[in-house]
Amino acid sequence: MKTFNQRLSRRELTMQEPSKSHPRPRVQRRLAAILSADIAGFSRLMGADEEGTLARMKAIRKELVNPKIARHHGRIVKTTGDGILVEFGSVVEALRCAVEVQRSMLERNAEVAAESRIDARIGVNVCDVLSEGGDLFGEGVNIASRLERMAEPGGICVSGRAKEDAEGKLDVAFVDIGEQRLRNIERPIRVYRVQMEASTPRLRPPLALPDKPSLAVLPFPNMSGDPEQEFLADGMVEEIIMALSRVRSFFVIARNTSFTYKGKAIDAKQIGRELGVRYLLAGSLRKAGGRVRITAQLIDAATGGHIWSERYGGGMENIFELQDRITANIAGAIQPSLLMAEIERTKRKRPESLDAYECMLRAYPFIWAFDPQSNTAALEHLQRAIEIEPDYPLALALAAWCQARKVIYNWTPALDDAKTEGLRLARLAGDATSADPVVLTALSAAHSVIGDLEKATALIEKALALDPSSAMAWNRSGWLNAYCDRSEIAIEHFERAIRLSPFDPMNFNCYFGIRNAHFAAGRYEDALSWCRKGMLERPELIWPLRSLAACLGLLGRINEARDAARRLCEAHPDITVSKIIAITPHRSDYLRRYAEGLRRAGLPE
Repeated sequence: MKTFNQRLSRRELTMQEPSKSHPRPRVQRRLAAILSADIAGFSRLMGADEEGTLARMKAIRKELVNPKIARHHGRIVKTTGDGILVEFGSVVEALRCAVEVQRSMLERNAEVAAESRIDARIGVNVCDVLSEGGDLFGEGVNIASRLERMAEPGGICVSGRAKEDAEGKLDVAFVDIGEQRLRNIERPIRVYRVQMEASTPRLRPPLALPDKPSLAVLPFPNMSGDPEQEFLADGMVEEIIMALSRVRSFFVIARNTSFTYKGKAIDAKQIGRELGVRYLLAGSLRKAGGRVRITAQLIDAATGGHIWSERYGGGMENIFELQDRITANIAGAIQPSLLMAEIERTKRKRPESLDAYECMLRAYPFIWAFDPQSNTAALEHLQRAIEIEPDYPLALALAAWCQARKVIYNWTPALDDAKTEGLRLARLAGDATSADPVVLTALSAAHSVIGDLEKATALIEKALALDPSSAMAWNRSGWLNAYCDRSEIAIEHFERAIRLSPFDPMNFNCYFGIRNAHFAAGRYEDALSWCRKGMLERPELIWPLRSLAACLGLLGRINEARDAARRLCEAHPDITVSKIIAITPHRSDYLRRYAEGLRRAGLPE
């Protein structure tokens, strides 16, 4: 039976052209709140008890869902399989309905065994829709469906617009999970998880302060009024973070966690508690003509008091000099005894062309998005940087990593071509420099997939020696140790990466890495748990289904394993056990067990 989401995804809510003999029906536009819902694990439930699952689902719709939709003035647009699409005139009513349904489902499931529970996932969006013949069309409807897939079983995800319209009107809280790239949606969408048990979010437990000066550099707002300058402000912050993180006597929160605070009001004390740091650097950037002005202030997170503030200005041709001056001032304000030579030592080889640097900065958001379309966009920006400056080490190394990701994640049918191109770029970057930890980390990541583990290990060890505060480097070291069957060291390094960047949108990759380490150690239940945790963070990803199917297969949960394998084959019809094993960088025993799990899941040989 096709699920509602599968049919919705394939159709993408497009409208066919009317024939000449049938005039086009009247199409209306209106603003609406859209609720999309489905049943988590529906295929597994049907496989275990088809008739019983259908009977219980019908009862839930009749006794619980439909009455609540009617009570909140909703209109059921369609029901298909396990899914339902509902239109509301008010986002507050839509969210009230969603919360009441999930709370009632929780009560209903209280006495039901975990493996038999029917849990709903719900997404809510506010959007302009097209209406024809009672059906609804438009990108906003697709977004509601994608939000539903991001929700945990029993949970609700909403768009930023829905959150803004509903906030303060319901006894719920909204937890910001950042901007997300949703499948077939061109622009990133700010997504929030609904916390139903309280009107304010649960406070995260404070993290202990490190035994060295600790700092988070917050995103600098772009005050220019020109969205095109956003990348310049972000690039400034990234450069400062990288320079400071290489000062051994500092503990610096990684870029990806710092950027989760972008666009938010600064509460110094709260951020200090959440990140476990003593200092915050905040600032802003304004560009006019060929000149740029930057303000920066160092804040004591414990008191909220200012330690120093400064204003910097200069021409765009001196942008790197401005970065160095800011970094040196921060270091001096935090630790007066720090020698300027230490800052000088951290400088990396920089591009001669500012245009190449700007292209590299534009690639960064696409690199962190971690999906095939964004990976392609990142490569396009990096290729332009390389065309401008052929010996630009960072652009070459990042491009090599992007090529390697095409191989390991099945993002291209031409695996050999991607591998050859990745190794070519890696050789060029490696010949150009050997002292930049970011370059070394990207090269290690590439070599761990398309090169050899020994070279990758040497590169990552050097990167960590140069920059012990790099969350990205600790993450890659975790993967390498997992590949080499050093499971406990791998887990320790992944945990260190998470501590350096606790709110990092890339932490899902650490979760999959911890899964990898547990699988290598033969702890399949633990591996399954971490795999599911990573998939909750990024439910749209396809490649984790390989690991999910193998874990379930080795645990003897064959129906669930086959469901995961089926979904994997739908996305990659030509996928086989042998193709997956060929791109897996592990040692022999891991590969043997991995292949056995995939075979049990029903994947073709």
